[in-house]
Amino acid sequence: MSFERLPWALWRAQILAILRLEVRKTFFTRRGAWIYLLAFAPVVLYAAHSFVELKNGGHGDLGEDSHIFAAIFQFFFLRLAIFFGCVGIFGNLFRGEVLEKSLHYYFLAPLRREVLVVGKFLSGLLAATVIFCSSTLLQFVAVYCYFSSNTLQEYLFHEHGLAHLAAYLGVTLLACVGYGSVFLAAGLLFRNPLIPTVVVLVWEAVNGFLPAILQQMSVIFYLKSLCPVAIPEATSMDKNSLLSFLAVNPSPAAPATAIVGLLILCLLILALSSLQVRRMQIDYGAE
Repeated sequence: MSFERLPWALWRAQILAILRLEVRKTFFTRRGAWIYLLAFAPVVLYAAHSFVELKNGGHGDLGEDSHIFAAIFQFFFLRLAIFFGCVGIFGNLFRGEVLEKSLHYYFLAPLRREVLVVGKFLSGLLAATVIFCSSTLLQFVAVYCYFSSNTLQEYLFHEHGLAHLAAYLGVTLLACVGYGSVFLAAGLLFRNPLIPTVVVLVWEAVNGFLPAILQQMSVIFYLKSLCPVAIPEATSMDKNSLLSFLAVNPSPAAPATAIVGLLILCLLILALSSLQVRRMQIDYGAE
């Protein structure tokens, strides 16, 4: 069958139907409450910081706050909040169906399993993007809200503030894409999500010390290359500390290379996930 004759309209309709079913389960589940707490914890931290600064007269250092924001974004938000959020969202897209003994309904439907993978991935991506991009935006507002309007206008419109915000939102989106594809595949390949989670967490942590070719097989390599504000050495404290260890990025990729590289990595993982789903046999008794 030629490319033009493929049933694109049917597949699109099926993906939209899967999205409608899955988004409700992803957004409104009690088991996912911890994801919201993890995502919006920095907002509370920044709001408290701004409240204290306002009580003290609002004479903060915008440059210092920008570096603190960059450090928390890289060390906590990317490596922990989004990472574990994607474990909870994407890792359960198939694994949750198996535990609830409902995956066979999808497998019995007249639906290609590759289309099912795409539909479930997009539903998880929509949920993760809404949650974590909303958090990024609120964090940005909360950390700078105590500055005067003149200072904010100068920063946003003349000192690349809006460009930094757009970059942080873009990095957040790409983090959801990258980690989402990884943990969708992990949910298909492993019964115990703890094992792949620990392996990927360690792999991401040591990324800066791997050979160049292996660095490109890591999500965090591309994300660090796209962050708009570099973390100064003073922020990571002792050069022998864990934060200094995580901040290492000896050969960052160019922005275009980082975006394309991450998307290619994501597509490869989704292709492998599709192959795994095609061979997948349901055995609820083994769970």
